[in-house]
Amino acid sequence: MSRDASRVAAEGIATPALPVWLRHPGAVAGLGLLALVLLPALAAPVLPLADPAQTAPAQRMLPALSAGHLLGTDQLGRDLLSRLVWGARASIGVGVLATVIAALVGTVIGLAGAWLGRWADALLMRGVDVLMAFPYLLLALAIVAALGPGLGNAMLAIAVANVPFFARAVRGAALEIRHQDYIAAARLAGHGELAILAREVLPNLAPTLLLLMTTTLGWMVLETAGLSFLGLGAQPPAADLGSMLGAGREFLTTYPRVAVLPGLVIVVLVVGINLVGDGLRDLLDPRWVPRRPGAGLVATRAAGPVATRAAAPVATRAATPAAAPVATPVAHGRGGTGAACADDLPLLRVRGLEVRLPAPSGPVAAVDGVDLDLRRGERVALVGESGCGKTLTALSLLRLLPAGAVQRGSVRLDGTELMALAARDLQALRGRRLAYVPQEPLTALDPLFRVGFQIDETRRAHGADTALATPALLRLVGLSGVADLPRRFPHELSGGQRQRVALALALAHGPDLLIADEATTALDVTVQREILALLRRLCAEQGRALLFVSHDLAVVSTLCDRVLVMYAGRIVEDAPAAALLRRPAHPYTAALLGATPALGRPHKALSVLPGAPPMPGTQPSGCRFAPRCPRVQPVCHAGEPDLVPYAGRGEAYQGQDWDEGRRVRCRLPLEDEA
Repeated sequence: MSRDASRVAAEGIATPALPVWLRHPGAVAGLGLLALVLLPALAAPVLPLADPAQTAPAQRMLPALSAGHLLGTDQLGRDLLSRLVWGARASIGVGVLATVIAALVGTVIGLAGAWLGRWADALLMRGVDVLMAFPYLLLALAIVAALGPGLGNAMLAIAVANVPFFARAVRGAALEIRHQDYIAAARLAGHGELAILAREVLPNLAPTLLLLMTTTLGWMVLETAGLSFLGLGAQPPAADLGSMLGAGREFLTTYPRVAVLPGLVIVVLVVGINLVGDGLRDLLDPRWVPRRPGAGLVATRAAGPVATRAAAPVATRAATPAAAPVATPVAHGRGGTGAACADDLPLLRVRGLEVRLPAPSGPVAAVDGVDLDLRRGERVALVGESGCGKTLTALSLLRLLPAGAVQRGSVRLDGTELMALAARDLQALRGRRLAYVPQEPLTALDPLFRVGFQIDETRRAHGADTALATPALLRLVGLSGVADLPRRFPHELSGGQRQRVALALALAHGPDLLIADEATTALDVTVQREILALLRRLCAEQGRALLFVSHDLAVVSTLCDRVLVMYAGRIVEDAPAAALLRRPAHPYTAALLGATPALGRPHKALSVLPGAPPMPGTQPSGCRFAPRCPRVQPVCHAGEPDLVPYAGRGEAYQGQDWDEGRRVRCRLPLEDEA
């Protein structure tokens, strides 16, 4: 990677150029308003101002533009301009400190509730609910009444009163972020929970926190002014804007400027803070871009997050940093290289896999009794209708199921039982041996980080010395010709480019097993052909196993050696791809093929399978496909059939038994060629 690209990747979140931000209309207006109050307040110690506490009864209520008093004097002869500047300084200082305290405490509580689990969440949120049961201003008044009047106590009171708002908002945002694909990708890449909080959650919370803090800062200034107006804040001779407003209300009809000027400063300050906060929020969101210079002030947002670093999950004991050529064999497993490994044990062995999801009536089985084997260099497809359990099966192999799901059975990777591993051991294993390309390329990359930073982060997760270099990864997936790719954000890439970035991240450490969930969906035909060729080479030349989840039987026919057909959470047919596509044995497989268009056969009649798959937990007695099967017989309702070897006719295809290794879950399998 070039020096500039490395620098950009190291920076992580990018900061748009200041001139770009200045084209944000709210930011410009807010900066102007805020500068009117903030600059004099910050420069108060060095400005040639009179002592704001010095009284001169003989000069009380002097008009504006009097000698030595630009804005006149108040009821005690004190210089009004000096008191406004120093009062604004005090109000801003108290508001900022109170906001920072409330944000820090609320963020810690909100993150703890979202991340520590059910009991911690319930305990912390019930405490927050107790505080929120009181109107926040009354709560602040009660705290000040207990501690005594004073600007410091007022600051503490309004900070405590606002903690619940930060805690609730942060918890909600963190819960939403927690279930994003890029968080799953970070776990698959081997990052620990603290690292995920620091690298993924907090940066994505930054725009929300910033908006909350700027909005709250305005309220803090108002609340501080309110307490001082009631005499519970700044005490004489010190003053802030609220105490000045309170003292001047008696003269509102006779000398209105004594009360109007502090109120006007409060309005300008609060409006300026809110407008600047909106601008800063957009500044931290790389998807905000102005239209073009001179084309107006309307901002557009690019399409949301993207492709996947979730591909990034992971990788292997194999590749070396310079291992760019795909054809170089890589050591795998316990005793061989590539496809020539002499170890006959499967790389992945799954037995009795079950996934149960929570439901009002109790847990229901979405995946039920799945058995499968994958050998090194083998390409296996998992196909079936939407909702049949394909993605859940793929995620369960990584133990990365949705919250509340329960997984049972045995999953062995190269002899290691994944179900028995502790979280830390599983994290390390996922980071070295397993990779996952997710189904949704729009949600698995973190939208706030540049592509180059995310690639480097994935490479560093288990040591960059075991990973391919970034240029080699991009070259591997055909992205080396995209100008300035590492400097781009995910939303600046096309769907096909995002999908290939996802694949590059998955291949960063050279995984033994690659699980691809609809990995070619977003690609055009030409790029799809290139990626399929790459996957074939990776499996054939480097001994890498592939589990390919797809709806596209045409893609499956060109890529995979073997096909697993899933229906209602169970494997109903397992057969060599060529045999299954030409002569299916299960009626459901035949129905899928009958509903698939055929290239070069525009007049092919597409069959329609009546009904719908059974909902989890409502499976019929006997064969699950029986209610939709055109060949159903009474024997089909006598109990669910097992997945058993299918002898077929013993025909040969390309010198091999057509049905060798085929298994089917049907008592009346098809005999005729389809």
